[in-house]
Amino acid sequence: MQRPEAWPRPHPGEGAAAAPTGGPAPPARAGEPAALRLQEPSLYTIKAVFILDNDGHRLLAKYYDDTFPSMKEQMAFEKNVFNKTSRTDSEIAFFGGMTIVYKSSIDLFLYVVGSSYENELMLMSVLTCLFESLNHVLRKNVEKRWLLENMDGAFLVVDEIVDGGVILESDPQQVIQKVNFRADDSGLTEHSVAQVLQSAKEQIKWSLLK
Repeated sequence: MQRPEAWPRPHPGEGAAAAPTGGPAPPARAGEPAALRLQEPSLYTIKAVFILDNDGHRLLAKYYDDTFPSMKEQMAFEKNVFNKTSRTDSEIAFFGGMTIVYKSSIDLFLYVVGSSYENELMLMSVLTCLFESLNHVLRKNVEKRWLLENMDGAFLVVDEIVDGGVILESDPQQVIQKVNFRADDSGLTEHSVAQVLQSAKEQIKWSLLK
């Protein structure tokens, strides 16, 4: 399936450490102040996308670099972010050298994480696309119960918006079309996902009763 061209990052990066696949930063001109030296930009904009419940427990998470290489570090980061954001009305937080945009919906908190120098509007466009796409997939019920029953669709949504830290799409209509195409192509629908989950629950219940 052909993917749309990823957005270029509008802000300068932080040299080779920020974009490991790129080359070295261009040499500075003679007499140019250090603050004005342009580093090579990178397409790797998103560090993480995750969804927590209203107790701060992880429901869905995707990390795109090695800032938090272990599950333990990721969970600790998510807990700290939740504690910092769950009782505020703001939509943007700066934590641990990162820019975090977030949105709450009933008993869910949706987060998109970028570097401290990222454009907040770009991160917010990803968050808005994530919410609107989930709103469609979950039939306007963006809450824990429906998310758990449609987790396959939720992961498809995230994968169509961000791939390896690169923003692929910020238009929810485009995301929904691609998710529907992939679901049809794999024989996976919202109804069939619910059936599979219900069947699994029944099997677990009967195995416990034996």
